[in-house]
Formats: sequence, C-alpha cells, structure tokens
Amino acid sequence: MAITAYSAWWFLPLALPICLYVCFTDLSRMTITNRAVVALFAVFVLLGPFALPNWDVYFWRLAQLGIVLVLGVVLNAAGVMGAGDAKFAAAAAPFIALGDLRLLMALFAAILLAAFVTHRIAKHSRLRALAPHWQSWSETKKFPMGLALGTTLATYLGLGCVFGA
Repeated sequence: MAITAYSAWWFLPLALPICLYVCFTDLSRMTITNRAVVALFAVFVLLGPFALPNWDVYFWRLAQLGIVLVLGVVLNAAGVMGAGDAKFAAAAAPFIALGDLRLLMALFAAILLAAFVTHRIAKHSRLRALAPHWQSWSETKKFPMGLALGTTLATYLGLGCVFGA
C-alpha cells in the first residue's frame, strides 16, 4: 500500500467514529450530515501536518478534495449520487494516497456490493425489526451510499495500519 502505516494510525482513531456515524445516519435518515463532512475535513486539516511526511504531500491531498468535490457536484447534477455522498467522498479524498487509487476502487466495489446485498437481506428479514424506524427500509429506488462510503474509508485506513508502507 502507498499509504504509510504511520499516517493511517494518525487518521484512523478520529476518522473511524465519523465513518460509523455516517453509516448510521445514512441508514436511519438517508442523509449524510454536513457536521460529519466538516468533522472529517477537520480531522485531515488538523492531523495531516503530523501524519504526512511533508507539505507537498499535504497540499496535494487537499487538492484531491477539490478534484473529487467537482466530480461529485457533476455526478450529483446528473442524478448519479446524492449531495451528501459527494461531499463525504470529497472530505474522504485527502486520506487516500494516490498510489492506492486502484486498490481503493476495488475495495469500494466489493464493499458496495456487500453493503447492497446485506441491506436488502436485512430489509426483507426479521432484522428490520431491530430498527423499524430507519428510513432506508422504505426507500425503493435510493440506496444509503454512506454505508459503503464510510465502510470503505474505515477499511482502507484499517488496512493501512496493518499493511501500510
């Protein structure tokens, strides 16, 4: 992996609770809150100078946020993804080492498939009774993408802690 274990260990403890919160709010309310997006961004801005080897890497990672945000706005305008999903993906982008982009895409694809299947199984089983008020159960065309996005970032950082450079 291109991410260093050192930087993954800096980011994971504070990013993980935010990722779990995003999964929960998207399942329960079909929304990713701006508070979660700003918190994730703040984690990177505050910890990045300590976690990354030099300022060039830090500023390039911030540029990744802008690039992903522009792509997310375009995809949102095209109706492909929700605005909260686009904002969360942009806030998560600085945590990703550019050399891990292919790994991240494969990881996201696998997690998205697993999240979709798991959500559909739970939606049509007795597990639904554990949280009957969740809005995602009644959606017919939308999927709580925050479940996959939050899980992907948390898993990537966790893998970085173990297998990072």
